[in-house]
Amino acid sequence: MAEYPEQIERLTDMFRRLDGIGKKTALRLAFCVLDMPEEDVRTFADAMVSAKNEICFCRVCKNISSSELCSVCSDETRDRSTVCVVEDFRAAMAVEKVREYKGLYHVLGGVISPMKGIGPDKLSVRELLSRLDGSVREVIIATDPTPEGETTAMYLSRLIAPLGVKVSRIANGVPVGGDLEYADEITLRRALEGRYNIE
Repeated sequence: MAEYPEQIERLTDMFRRLDGIGKKTALRLAFCVLDMPEEDVRTFADAMVSAKNEICFCRVCKNISSSELCSVCSDETRDRSTVCVVEDFRAAMAVEKVREYKGLYHVLGGVISPMKGIGPDKLSVRELLSRLDGSVREVIIATDPTPEGETTAMYLSRLIAPLGVKVSRIANGVPVGGDLEYADEITLRRALEGRYNIE
């Protein structure tokens, strides 16, 4: 059986290291690179190196940023009395896309997961607590509705509540267009708990 040239195998292997990329997709991407003009390939490579070298973490909220403070933390118009706690920067971006939330964020960098050896000490919990200096009135916990996300939410709630700061949890429930008969018990319970008045 014929093998691909070493360079293609190596490029395919590099693409396979990306999350969610299987062997066939990695090979397809490798061939896409071959079809690109050399200038585009260099621009692509430069963009990867630039992202790796120039993206850092905001010193306040731990979100990704191109400077010491991210665009949210440096925005003086944001509501500084509310902090939304999320697992990672992707979740922060998802909330931001809704354009309804006007407060600040705090990125934990994951969730508590004993099975994976991730305890609170591996997350930015200490940094979160240091932000609760009296100016923050509410912490919204927006971790995923997974067992690890729920454990993390409960842990944070127990740490924050005694400080006199309101702790809330985002409502989770049946997605728009979803069928109740296919929803699991936890999803339905969350939907009922997060119900609201129809005006």
